[in-house]
Amino acid sequence: MARAHQRARRSFGRVERLPSGNYRAGYTGPDGQLYRASTTFDAKDDAIAWLSARRAEIQMEVWAPDVASRGARRRESPTFRAYADLWLENRKTKGRELRPTTRRQYRMLLDKFILPTLGDQRIDRINNDDVNAWYDDLAPGRETIRAQSYSLLRTIFACAASERPAPFIPYNPAHIRGAGSTKRAHQVQPATLAELEMIVAELPDRYQLMALLAAWCAMRFGELAELRRGDIDLGTNRVKIRRGVVRVDGEFIVGPPKSDAGSRDVAIPPHLLPMVKEHLAKHTGPGKDALLFPAAADGNHHMAPSTLYKVYYPARKAAGREDLRWHDLRHTGAVLAAQTGATLAELMGRLGHSTPGAAMRYQHAAADRDAEIAKRLSALVGAQREDEPR
Repeated sequence: MARAHQRARRSFGRVERLPSGNYRAGYTGPDGQLYRASTTFDAKDDAIAWLSARRAEIQMEVWAPDVASRGARRRESPTFRAYADLWLENRKTKGRELRPTTRRQYRMLLDKFILPTLGDQRIDRINNDDVNAWYDDLAPGRETIRAQSYSLLRTIFACAASERPAPFIPYNPAHIRGAGSTKRAHQVQPATLAELEMIVAELPDRYQLMALLAAWCAMRFGELAELRRGDIDLGTNRVKIRRGVVRVDGEFIVGPPKSDAGSRDVAIPPHLLPMVKEHLAKHTGPGKDALLFPAAADGNHHMAPSTLYKVYYPARKAAGREDLRWHDLRHTGAVLAAQTGATLAELMGRLGHSTPGAAMRYQHAAADRDAEIAKRLSALVGAQREDEPR
C-alpha cells in the first residue's frame, strides 16, 4: 500500500510532503503539543523557513502559539489592499520617510499593476500560485515595470510576515527567482568633450553653467534646480550639495539628497570657475538664498524639467546626440572622473553614492583610460628591451 505522504525528520519539527506535492510543517511546542502551519507550502525551503522562525521565537521567549488567538487573527486578516495602503502610509527606510517621488512610484505600481488583481483578496489567503499567476499576466513586454512591481509586492509580503507580535501571514508567498531584477534598458554612451562643448554652446546663456555642472561635477537635476548662491563657496572653489528638489503632483518639494552620502562638497574644476563667477554676476539674484537656475528671470521659482528640456533637446540634436538624456551628463562626468584615475572611494564621494556598485559602473565605462593603461604596459616592455645589452 502506497504511503499517503512522505515525512522528513528534523532536529526541530517535521516537514511532510502531501499527495498534492505541497509541504506541511509542524512541530512540538515547549508545552508538548503539536502545532502545524495554518497553510501548506509550495517549496520545502519555505516550510523549513517557517519552522526556523518558530524555533527562533521559542529561543527568544517570544513564542505565542495560542490557537484561539491565532484563529481570531486569521479571521481579522485584512485584504491585501488595506494592508498595502497602511504599509505605504507608514513605510520608512533607515528611519527616514520615503522620498515623495518614491512614494508616488509605489502608489502608481500598486494602483495599476498589483491591486487590480490581488487587492481584494485576504492577505493570508494569497499563496504562491496566486503570485505566479499574477506575475505571468503582468505588464507584458515592460520588463522594468514587471521587476519593480514584483519587488514591491515581495517587500510588502515580507513585512506582513514579520509583523510583531503576530505576523499576518506565515511566510512570504513571492518566490520567483530573478523576477525583481532587469537588464538596464538604456545603455549610456557618454558624451565626448567635443559633443559636450557643442551642447553647451547651443544652450541659452543662463542654462550653460547648469549643463557644465551636471557634467563636470556629476550633479543630479534636482540638486541643480535647488542650488543657491550660498551653496557656491568661491573661497574653496567647491559647491556644497545639501538639498534637492522634486516635483510631485505639480508641487515642488525640497528635501535632503537621495541618501546620506548625497550630502557632499564637490570641487569645481578650475576651468569652470570663470563661468561660475560670470553666472553669479549676470543670472543670479542677490542674497545667499537666490536660486542659481530658477524657472524664470525673477529667480523665485524652481525650474521644472520640462522648462529645461525645451532648450536642452535642440542643443543635443545640434551635437548629434539625440539619445543623450539630461541625466547622462552626470554619467559623462562620472566617466571623466574615472578616466583621471579616481579611486572607487573618490568616485563615491564625488557622486554621492553610499554603495560601491553604482560607482563601479563608471570605472568600468572608462574604456579609453583602460586602453591607455594597456599602451603604457607595452611601453614598459619596450623600455626594458632598449635597456638590455646587445
